[in-house]
Formats: sequence, C-alpha cells, structure tokens
Amino acid sequence: MAVIAIAVFATVYVLLATERVHRVKAALGGAGLLLAAGVVDFEDAFHSPETGVAWEVLFLLVGMMVIVGILRQTGVFEYVAIRAVKRAGGRPFRVLVQLVLITALASAGLDNVTTILLIAPVTLLVCDRIGVPPVPFLIAEVMASNIGGTATLIGDPPNIIIASRGDLTFNDFLVHVTPVVVVLVVALIGLCRVMFRSAFRFDPKRAAELADLDEREAITDRGLLLRASLVLTAVLVGFVLSPAIGYAPAVVALLGAGVLVLASGLGPRDYLADVEAPTLLFFAGLFVMVGALIKVGAIDRLAEWATVATGGSAQTATFVLLGTSAVLSAVIDNIPYVATMAPLVDALSRETGNPDSVLWWALALGADLGGNATVIGASANVVMLGIAERNGHRIGFWQFARYGSIVTLVTVLLCVPYLWLRYFAFA
Repeated sequence: MAVIAIAVFATVYVLLATERVHRVKAALGGAGLLLAAGVVDFEDAFHSPETGVAWEVLFLLVGMMVIVGILRQTGVFEYVAIRAVKRAGGRPFRVLVQLVLITALASAGLDNVTTILLIAPVTLLVCDRIGVPPVPFLIAEVMASNIGGTATLIGDPPNIIIASRGDLTFNDFLVHVTPVVVVLVVALIGLCRVMFRSAFRFDPKRAAELADLDEREAITDRGLLLRASLVLTAVLVGFVLSPAIGYAPAVVALLGAGVLVLASGLGPRDYLADVEAPTLLFFAGLFVMVGALIKVGAIDRLAEWATVATGGSAQTATFVLLGTSAVLSAVIDNIPYVATMAPLVDALSRETGNPDSVLWWALALGADLGGNATVIGASANVVMLGIAERNGHRIGFWQFARYGSIVTLVTVLLCVPYLWLRYFAFA
C-alpha cells in the first residue's frame, strides 16, 4: 500500500509540475485512485481527523468567500484600490510595498488565507488602474501572507497545532518569532524589487488620471457596506477569541456568512459569486492524497529519519528540523506535515532539553516559510492561484516556484543566525 500511495502522489506532483493536467483533475484523480485501490477507505478519507479531508479548512474558506463576495457588491474594493494608488503616486513599486506590508500585518492578526481572500480582489483592481501585470503583485502578497502569518499563534494554521502540542501562548510567538519575521518582511520587499523589476513600469499619464479620481464615488451601497463591515469585524474578533469562546474559526466564518446573507438581501448568484469551487475541490483531493501518505507511514518515516539525524543535540536538532521542515512543506501542505511532526518534536524536545522551546520555533519557521516554495506548499497559495485563474491570470507551477524557491531559501537562511545567536551563542 505504501508503494501505491507514494507512486500516486509522485505522479500527481509531476502532473502539477509539468502542468499537463489541470490541478483539480490531477488532485481528484489521484484521490480517486487511492480510494479505488483501498489505500484509504471512506472513513479514512472523510471522517478521520488524522488522514481525512480537513473540513474545518474548507468550511472556513467557504464562509470567508461568501463574506468577500458580498463585500465586493458594495464597491469597497474599488475604494481601497483607488486610495492605495493615490497614496503611492501611481508608482508600481510603492504600491507593491504598501500591499506587502498590509498583507503581512493583516496575516499576523487574522490568518493568511483570510487575508489573501480580502487583499487579492483589491490587488487586481489596483494593477488594472496603474496598467501593470497583477501576477507579480499577487505572488509577492501571498509570500508576505505566509511570512507575516508566521509571527503569531493565529497567523498560520500550523502554528495553532504547534502551540497546542508545545503548550505555547500567543505571547510566546510574539516574543520569539515576531522579531525575525520583521526582518524577513524587509528582505521580501528587497527581493521583490529585484525579482519583479520589469513589472514596475511607471505611467505618468495614468498617475495623473488617478489623482483626479474621488474614491468615495466607488462605494455603491453604503448601507450594505456598513452591515458587511460589522459582520466582518465580528468574524475577525471571533477568530481571535475562538479558543476562549469555544467556537472553531470555521464555525465563526460560517455563522458570519449566514448572518450577512440574511442581512444583505442578495440572491444566491451574488453572494456565491466568489466561492471558488475548483480551489475547494483541489484541497479535498490533496488532503486525501496526503492522508494516504500519513496512513501508510511515509511521512512518519521521513520525520523519524530527521529525528535520528539529530544525534541528541538540541543545536543539531534545531537546524535539521528547520531545513527538513522547509523542504517537506514545499512538497506537501504544511498543515498535515506539522500535525505529523508535532508528536515527534515533542518527544525529541524531551531528549535534547529544547532550550526556550527552540525546536518548536524551528518547526514553525521551517514549515511556514517552506510553504512559499511551491503553489501547494501552503493553503494561501492555492487560494491565490484560484482567484488569479478565475480573473484570467493563470500562474504556472514553475512560474511560482521560480520566485518561491528564492524567497524560501533566503528567508530560511536568515533564520539560521537568528536561532543560533538567540538560543545557543548567547543563551
């Protein structure tokens, strides 16, 4: 069974990399083969919390997509787009810096998937206004969301798993991870200036035209905007308070979407307009395939090899874990990877001493930053890809990886001196 699971996953990965088959067909086809071959059964694929579809992720996406779809009807995205462009003087690089900083900050306070759902529509409008290709901006933003989300407990789903297993608090993440994330965001902006330099063509004529626009005229329904803003604020507060109130983020998002649907008075065609069915189906297929790898022990075996390679040294374990997590999170979604690694890191931490929980920080940084390397490395990447494709801007596997691998390599390498200096050299 292990051979079949690995072979199917590898085949689907090759199809995704070569783009010979659409990613939804490849993922669903791979999941179907694994079900037909008996590698996973119905319970494994749809009911098991370890190997099944992560329904909480899918329902969180559905809820936020509905809220974003209703917000779009108010014209607020056009308002934000015009305002951002005017503040940047119509200069593309300044616009990108603004969007990257907003995305990174929002991802730390919310989560990276929610942030991309909110910022991507604005980005498409901004780029249209200043006459530049949106793909570099979208790629930069999703990488900023993954980096910014690393900073806090709620910023990236793997961090919630790490905090639960390692008995870590929201403040622990702020103290130990946020400082290096600030450095990484600055590094990302510098990399974007070089990687996407051909996209920063300034058009003085467009800039002059934009300066004359009144962004307030973009708002088409102030009443709906007020109701939607109140619901969105309540949902975001619910995300932050979800551990205290006992409601999972997915439940909060669905409740918010339901309330807003009732309050909006819109028909299904309007409030479901932004629900990305292909993205949801791709996630479902991917979860089943990764679940199969977990069931047959393939991911456990990889994790054990990384554990054995440390030799009982906390310092060695830290950097092996950082590098291994970055590489593996580029290949498989970082949520199931961290869920699998967490108990092994817990056991390893007892053997090495784990000073100041450094092993947990290495796991978080490696898994979250490694998600930038490929389109399937992080949930936010897949969401961004779906939004871009739906708006006529297809981003290929290797197109993303060409930039993502550079960003991942640089950001992970910057974490090495940070971890060494803070937890070993001057501990």
